[in-house]
Amino acid sequence: MIVGNGNIAKILNDREGAIFFASGVSNSNEKREQEYKREKDLLLKQDRDKCLFYFSSISIDEVDKSQNRYFKHKKEMEELIDQLYENYNIIRIGNIMWDNNPNTFINYIKNKLRLKEPVTIKDEYKFLIDEKTLLLITNSLPLIGKNRLSLFYKMGKVEDLIK
Repeated sequence: MIVGNGNIAKILNDREGAIFFASGVSNSNEKREQEYKREKDLLLKQDRDKCLFYFSSISIDEVDKSQNRYFKHKKEMEELIDQLYENYNIIRIGNIMWDNNPNTFINYIKNKLRLKEPVTIKDEYKFLIDEKTLLLITNSLPLIGKNRLSLFYKMGKVEDLIK
């Protein structure tokens, strides 16, 4: 069962005995509390006898992000999953590379540059995940156990990634 209809949900292959929960908050700048509540309420409705696949953020443990509502929420969701599910795969991923959402990190910067609008490019690293890598992992992870992994295809400085 695939829960969601966004960029991640659209590429997943359904597996018997699994719930791919790809209907979470995806914007790390999200301010609306109802979006966080929507995700939690939807998770609580899922079948706990199946193995849950949850897509979290690879940046969840960065110190400077600990006060961000999005990252606090992702941590809360991971803890809730650990309490509720006997079997799960929490997959912490970087920024997806195959979408056309103008709000994702790479697309936001590329669009600003294309429009010749000012943009601040921080001296920091970002982690990217491509469709092929995510599918390889989701198709092969076990449906038993409590598994957590961080996954990315490419890491680089922001200025190098947008070239």
